[in-house]
Amino acid sequence: MNMDIGSDEMTLFRDMARRAFEQEISPHFEQWEEDHLVPRELWRTLGEAGLLCPDVDEAYGGAGTSPHVTLALIEELSAMGFGGIASGYGIHSNIVAPYIIHHGTEAQKQQWLPRMVSGDAVGALAMTEPGAGSDVQAIRTNAVRDGDEWILNGSKIFITNGIHADLVIVAAITDPGKGAKGTSLFLVDALLPGFEKSKKIEKIGQHSSDTAQLFFQDVRLPADALLGEENRGFVIMMQELPRERLGIAAQAVAAAEGALALTVDYVQERKAFGQAIGAFQNTRFKLADVKTEIALNRALYEQCADEYARGELTADKAAMLKLAACEMQCSTVDECLQLFGGYGYTSEYPISRFYTDARIQRIYGGSSEIMRELVARTMLGR
Repeated sequence: MNMDIGSDEMTLFRDMARRAFEQEISPHFEQWEEDHLVPRELWRTLGEAGLLCPDVDEAYGGAGTSPHVTLALIEELSAMGFGGIASGYGIHSNIVAPYIIHHGTEAQKQQWLPRMVSGDAVGALAMTEPGAGSDVQAIRTNAVRDGDEWILNGSKIFITNGIHADLVIVAAITDPGKGAKGTSLFLVDALLPGFEKSKKIEKIGQHSSDTAQLFFQDVRLPADALLGEENRGFVIMMQELPRERLGIAAQAVAAAEGALALTVDYVQERKAFGQAIGAFQNTRFKLADVKTEIALNRALYEQCADEYARGELTADKAAMLKLAACEMQCSTVDECLQLFGGYGYTSEYPISRFYTDARIQRIYGGSSEIMRELVARTMLGR
């Protein structure tokens, strides 16, 4: 089956997914935003519908699709204004599952992937610490060998899916003094003694995305919890970051498209000075600029998605995409909100959620400043 971005099959799949989201999410979303948490059952519902981790191989319960399908689902959630859910979905299906697919042992794949596909296990990625955000080399969480086990100590902050997580990929120092070259990754079962979760971290946007701080106090991990080779964690993270940034760009482009669609409808209905707002030249020019910016970024995004599917997406191009798309999202959604006037600043109008949900995009997954530095290094070195 051809499930490339523009194929007829992909169009049909998107329509099916949108109907499922309208049925399972739309009626409850406002309440979940107020609760600042989606119900745990939503993950199982999405799993039953075949919407989790679609590019996991059929041997582990997935559909064995191309990565385009996972990205399409992120797009649909984002365009519908479900920014928080899109972020949690992206961590689970677009980041954690590929880490295991690409670097896990057969036993690890058998243990976790079928449960991630069904929604019985929710995945999270734990890299960021109170003193180590974009600077992964400053990680202090550590794991020490003890016979056939590892003892994990430390904490992580701003962890998406942190409340519901059953599985957390944790970056920890295993060879002190070597910085990035002494970092390893572990598959940590949230039920292990010594693993604690904080209450939800309250944020200005993406409220339905549960975000928590995680604490590890003498957590004993079996030897087979190591993901990939010992002290190769940083290398693995660098290999997987292009896909993470591709997923964030999918959110950015699709959310901007969703915000624009709302705005086009609004300016044709809202009247001022005896005519529709959409009749004013300023409105028309602003919307033309927004549409153009989105189109340019979608072209780069789709090019990068195709390159990733072929194994050709480079780290610097993924950084350029993430930088451009997220900066574009914030600026275009701001322009859209402006056309709503005072109503745009009220929580009653969905455009305000598009606005607050967008702001984190320039920070997580590598801030815009870090993206600029990564791109500059490819031209100028360090």
